[in-house]
Amino acid sequence: MPEFGNLTSLAPEERRMALRMVEAMLFASAQPLGAREIAARLPEGSDVEALIRELEHVYSGRGVNLVQVAGKYMFRTASDLAFLLQRDAGDQKKLSRAALETLAIIAYHQPVTRAEIEEIRGVSISKGTLDVLMEAGWIKMRGRRRTPGRPVTYGTTETFLVHFGLEAIGDLPGLDELKGAGLLDGRIPPGFSVPEPRDGDALRDDEDPLDPDDLLAAGLSEHD
Repeated sequence: MPEFGNLTSLAPEERRMALRMVEAMLFASAQPLGAREIAARLPEGSDVEALIRELEHVYSGRGVNLVQVAGKYMFRTASDLAFLLQRDAGDQKKLSRAALETLAIIAYHQPVTRAEIEEIRGVSISKGTLDVLMEAGWIKMRGRRRTPGRPVTYGTTETFLVHFGLEAIGDLPGLDELKGAGLLDGRIPPGFSVPEPRDGDALRDDEDPLDPDDLLAAGLSEHD
């Protein structure tokens, strides 16, 4: 068994119990858990990162793996067994092409306004398209741009990262990866580039916080 960090503050039996507790929490949780959330329920002196690494090793060859997404941890079906769940995934309602394109633009260009999305796509989008993505929990209203009209800015959510198995927005594929996956052909225009996606909930210098009416419309509170 490999060595997993400094767990000398726990007796062997306490270490085994702490490992079981982490395992149980992750299995029972419907959402990924952060190291701080896990540590709050463990015996004092537990090395959470070491326990996580040990569980990652234990589950590395099993049907489910312990993975890190959105900076947190969760159990997920092993990637080579994803075909077993394809039927269930196929039963889900598919997004329209407009919704997929809008989601991609928001992910790579966030924070972005509706007008900016339309400029990038070259066509207008309906409010329903944004509503569908917000109902799925994949995008959110971030703030208001400090420009005339104060348009709402949009960005992706932690749910988006979890669904697509990303630790951070920066893990989205770049130009070379998109080419390698066959998603871009060899005749792309000169100077074409894929923007480097940025994440983080902190508002940019050109953004103001959402108004109370915005939060109410989005089903949020000022503390969310």
